[in-house]
Formats: sequence, C-alpha cells, structure tokens
Amino acid sequence: MRRRAALAGVAVSALLILAIVLGSRLLRDFDSALLPYAVATVFLAFGVAYRYTVWISAPGARRLFQQGWRAFFSAANFRRAPTALPRMIATYLGFQKFLGARSHARWAAHQLIFWGCVLAALITFPLTWGWFTFTSSTGSGPGYEMRIWGFKILGFDSLNIVGWLMFHGLDIAAVLVIPGAGYFLWRRMKDRGAITGQRFAYDLVPLLALVVISVTGLLLTFSSIFLHGGGYKFLAILHMVSVVFTLIYIPFGKFFHIVQRPAAVGMKLFKYTARRKGEPATTAGALTGAAAEAGVPGEVDAEGLLGCRRCGRPVDTAPYVENLRGTMRDLQLGFDEWAEYCPRCKRVLRGTAYLTHVKKGFK
Repeated sequence: MRRRAALAGVAVSALLILAIVLGSRLLRDFDSALLPYAVATVFLAFGVAYRYTVWISAPGARRLFQQGWRAFFSAANFRRAPTALPRMIATYLGFQKFLGARSHARWAAHQLIFWGCVLAALITFPLTWGWFTFTSSTGSGPGYEMRIWGFKILGFDSLNIVGWLMFHGLDIAAVLVIPGAGYFLWRRMKDRGAITGQRFAYDLVPLLALVVISVTGLLLTFSSIFLHGGGYKFLAILHMVSVVFTLIYIPFGKFFHIVQRPAAVGMKLFKYTARRKGEPATTAGALTGAAAEAGVPGEVDAEGLLGCRRCGRPVDTAPYVENLRGTMRDLQLGFDEWAEYCPRCKRVLRGTAYLTHVKKGFK
C-alpha cells in the first residue's frame, strides 16, 4: 500500500513539473525568484497524492470514495436530480452551511478563512508556476496585460480600480484570513472544550501559520508603499519560509481535510439520491419496501429510509446502511447487524447487556 502511495505521489509530482514546464512556455515565463514556492508545490503534490492514496486504501474511505464517484457518474441520478450536485457543492463545500448549525460565529470565521485561502491559491499557484504573467503593454505607461499560458486574456490600467484589485488580490485575501484565524485562536485560548482536546502541532500551528503568512504579506505591501522598500528583503524571506512550511505541512496536518472534504460531498449525493429513489434495498433485515409511517421495524419507508429493527424509527437510507454494514464486514468487526439499530436503541441494548452479563442481579 505504501509503495502504491509513493508511486502515486511520484506520478502526480512528475505531472505537475511537466505542467509547470509546458504552462510557462518551456520556462520562458517562469520567475526564478519564485522557485522555492514552486518546489514547495511539487512537495505538496507528492504529499497530497501519497496521503490520499493511503487514506482511500482503508475500507471505510474506499467505500465512501467508490459510492461517491458511482453516484456522481450515474446518469439515472442526474436525470432524477440534475441540480443536486451543484447545490451540494455550493452549500456544503462553498458556504459550509453545516457549520452554521453549530455556531454562527464559527461559520463566519471559517468562511473568512476559506474564501481568503481560495483567493490566495487562485493567485499564488498560477503565478508561481509561470502560468500567469503581467506585462506592460506600452513599456512606459500604466497599461498592463494579463496573459495565461502566453495568451492575452485581459488588458487593464494599473491606476484604476481593476488594476488595484489585480495587484492587491493577495492583500485582500490576507485581510479576510486574519480575522478568521484570529477568532479561532481566541476561541482555543478561551473555550474550555477547545482547550481540553487541542494539540499544539495539530490545532494551533495551522492557525499561526495562516496569521504569519497574512501579516508578512501585508507588511510587504506596507514596506513598498510607505517605507520605500525598507526591510523588504527580510520580510520577503520570512514570508517565503512561512508559505513553504505551510504548503509542505498541508498533507500531513489538519489542513488535509481540505482534500478530504469533496469526498464527503460524494457520500451526501449517494445518500440523497438513495432517499429520492424510495426503492427497497436488500439488507440482512426484512426489507419489504412497505411504507414505514407506523414505524415498522426493519422496513423501508416511502423515502427509502430504513426503520430501526427494534423501534421502527428511521435510521438512514437503506443503501447507506448496507454500505456501512459492508465496511464493518471488511474490517471483520463481527457486529454489522447493529448498523440497523437507531442510536437510542443501541444505548438501550448496551445497557441491558451490561445489566444482564456484567452487573447480573444489580438493581
């Protein structure tokens, strides 16, 4: 498994290097001053491919991955719910509405970090790879041209609002990230629940790295505008080190959830389409497909939800429960039928078993 993961990492890194060479027109548009950033992105590609290959090799993640892609490429699902996937991408990946149910402040802070990092990535990566170039159209005037892979995409005046946005996009990203990361740092120093389970390298280092990157980036702009370049070289090195460290850290720390999150969209699509089908599925229980409005144990209701084998309350979609049972069988856990019980009944049955076998005679 690790050999396959290493080969996947090498292949992805090689493809990225080839894309950099070709996209920069055989390195003609590649800025050698950005070489450390480009090398860090190659290490990032290797780490992401390696870690992702290891992750999906686990039975649970592999089944989630397979079911997600199966639901994504299903023509029947697209005909039945053509807008399901775009809505899930927008609400789950983009606006992360599930976080709002926990805390509106956490949702707002996460949105600031998310969109700030997305904006920074969309600017930094193509520039680092030499895919984007900004050149003066006249040689002396304020006119500039933005080129992608050597092709002119946009001409703009560096002195108007479009030019300001073009040259200060990373500053805008930093302004978004700093309050979001600051909120989470404040919460991890004040919230007792967060303090109890946090780890410095896993929980605090990513936030500190985001703050350092953003602050040093803003200071570079401040130095060039107000200090006539004073301290610019030191700030540039500090900024470069922080960015390179963060890029290398992404595959092996908390930021890896950025790569994992799209797979969860696939599973949500799988559950959503299974519920819309409303068709009976075969599991170990007595799945008859009859309506479970009365809470009939072991049956599937009109929405495709499997009823608990003990009380009849909806557990989840029948295909999802069967997928969970398959994962438990792959792991040889030996109690996959428990997936057909609701959480309350599981607690009741565990308590009954405890009183019967461990505290026999206890009243």
